[in-house]
Amino acid sequence: MVIILLAIGAASLVWFWRTEKSSPHPLMSTDLLAQRRTWAILLTTTLTMTGVFAVMNGLVPNLAQDDVAGPGMSAGVVSWWTLTPYALAGLLMGPVSGWLAGRVGYKIILQIGIAGAALSVLFGIVVVGNPTHGMLLAMSLLAGITYAGMANIMLGSLGVVLAPKHNQGYLPGLNGGAFNLGAGLSFTIIFAVFTAAGASYRAGMIAGAILLGCAFAASFLIPKPETVPDTLAAEDLAARA
Repeated sequence: MVIILLAIGAASLVWFWRTEKSSPHPLMSTDLLAQRRTWAILLTTTLTMTGVFAVMNGLVPNLAQDDVAGPGMSAGVVSWWTLTPYALAGLLMGPVSGWLAGRVGYKIILQIGIAGAALSVLFGIVVVGNPTHGMLLAMSLLAGITYAGMANIMLGSLGVVLAPKHNQGYLPGLNGGAFNLGAGLSFTIIFAVFTAAGASYRAGMIAGAILLGCAFAASFLIPKPETVPDTLAAEDLAARA
């Protein structure tokens, strides 16, 4: 089913591209889609979400409730040790990362956040060997600070600052789709590895860390906002004329 859906998605993308390229009034200019500021941020967002979303929202809560491999927390308690600290850490770190980005740059804070998220997932491999309440809490806090409070905020912000002034909504809109796509792919890929490895939490987390490593590499392709010229494409100028 996943393979079929991916094939349908790929075919739809080709159809969409050809339709937009031939339309005199495209919904989305292919010139903008082909620019590095577009596909680089979308690739980074998708890979980041794919690497971390199912780990923190799937593997970690499952491990916490596992009676054999984990501490066997109840469904009513597990969120207080995993999801809630993760969310609160991101909430508190968000304004700080925004303040830092204004001084050292959005891209640098993004890369620190992605690298930290990868380290938090790698730390999860240690947690699997000793899944106490405290270890699960520590992993959740670390991921909350680095991913939710830094990488996630910077990905959303870069979608705004990289968009050209003549079309400010296209990149934030596409980036929002990339967040959703990455979240869906995350549960597909991470849990496919988890199942194929014999319900191995460690294997799932290794897969997540590898994907985050790919996201970190992709982040270097994102241009700095101040280096992106804010000019209209030639065909847009002609259309307006």
